[in-house]
Amino acid sequence: MAGEAMAFMSEGTTLRGTFYAAEAPGPRPVVVMAHGFSAVAAQLEPQATALASAGFHVFAFDHAGFGLSDGAPRQEVDPPRQLRGYRDAVSFVRALRQVDGSRIALWGSSFSGGHVLQAGALDPRVSCLVSQAPFISGSALLALRPDHEAFVAALYAERESRSAGNPASMIPVTAPGDGPAALPGDDGHAYFTRTGGPTWVNEVTLSSFEAVRGHEPGWWIGQIAPRPLLMIVATDDAVTPTAHAEAAFARAGEPKRLVRVPGGHFDVYDGAGLELALGETIAFLREHLG
Repeated sequence: MAGEAMAFMSEGTTLRGTFYAAEAPGPRPVVVMAHGFSAVAAQLEPQATALASAGFHVFAFDHAGFGLSDGAPRQEVDPPRQLRGYRDAVSFVRALRQVDGSRIALWGSSFSGGHVLQAGALDPRVSCLVSQAPFISGSALLALRPDHEAFVAALYAERESRSAGNPASMIPVTAPGDGPAALPGDDGHAYFTRTGGPTWVNEVTLSSFEAVRGHEPGWWIGQIAPRPLLMIVATDDAVTPTAHAEAAFARAGEPKRLVRVPGGHFDVYDGAGLELALGETIAFLREHLG
């Protein structure tokens, strides 16, 4: 299914994405989705095309500084900016003639799985949300690092270096094995190199992790209700820990549904894990968006 390139403005920056139109008559509900940590919207094509085939419009966009979107600094993860981008994307799709602006879902996975928890809690225009393998707590995640204190010291040394006018330090997003990277490991490296395509860049600023450390989307989960929440977790997720996600889900109000996909973080993007996640997502959206 071919999508249509579209662009919108977010705080003076042009953000770009792809609109996948449902093959169904009349104004249709829409799902707004964005990528996870350092990823690009093109990697969401399997999810977007499946949801469009099921009768939902889908708009998948790149965050500022990544992929096809404008914005500087490049390759820097800025959670508050990305959250505002989600809300500006909602404003954009509501103005499209083929969209029923009263039926809007947010979808996010991994880092953006955390974004939709906070964006959905804050935005009354959102009807329901799907949070997959979600990032819940930056402070809790970074505290798991064995070099936690040294790493935090390095982040503040980087802040002082950039304040002095030096260029940002960059680190790889992925590397095989236990090589130095933001997301080390064979599974993540294989996923990104297979799906990233020409718009994905295998680097991210070191300063991104200072922003990640202060990002706490799980704090907002109790304010989503009465909007419905579907959370999909991988049973053995070491990237966005399963225990963090399930503890957050317990704090969410009804209506809510938890789905467990066997395997690790990247198993929700491929094979049987992807099929299970998509099947549950489509059923949830049909129930709550119509």
